[in-house]
Amino acid sequence: MTIELKTPISEEAARSLRVGDMVYISGSIFCGRDAVLPKVVKMTEEGTEKELGVSLEGGVIFHTAVSPAGVGPTSSNKLEIEASMEPLSKAGIRLHLGKGKISDKTIAALKKYNAVYAVIPPVTALLGDKTREQRLVAFPELGMEALYELKVDRYPAIIAAAQGEGIY
Repeated sequence: MTIELKTPISEEAARSLRVGDMVYISGSIFCGRDAVLPKVVKMTEEGTEKELGVSLEGGVIFHTAVSPAGVGPTSSNKLEIEASMEPLSKAGIRLHLGKGKISDKTIAALKKYNAVYAVIPPVTALLGDKTREQRLVAFPELGMEALYELKVDRYPAIIAAAQGEGIY
């Protein structure tokens, strides 16, 4: 099944997603990986995430860095990235984008907070063509690993974990 998702993603839309669904994501998404995600998690734990000037509710986090060469997924099972998925889901993130297998524990946490994980093709040229704008949100000292917001049009992905089940 192919599904068009627009951000922010509603509770109902997240609940309806199933493993194997093909999705196209449009709207604003956040980009972060190893260096920045622990900082964002810390802000959510301290209740200071509003200082970012964006809402995480219904959001999408793409596990990537933003560089002049473009964006492409990084491995979501890296310790800092996978460890961020439960607290960011609790904070309102509905969809995590990346690549690779995640643990059963993380899949269960996604279910608990009505969030999903989708794998995205590692094709920088395709994603570059579907990225309309990019904006630095926070932590500029991290360079390409800072927190960015992208405006995207029909980013392709496949749901890899939803409702307590995984594709792997």
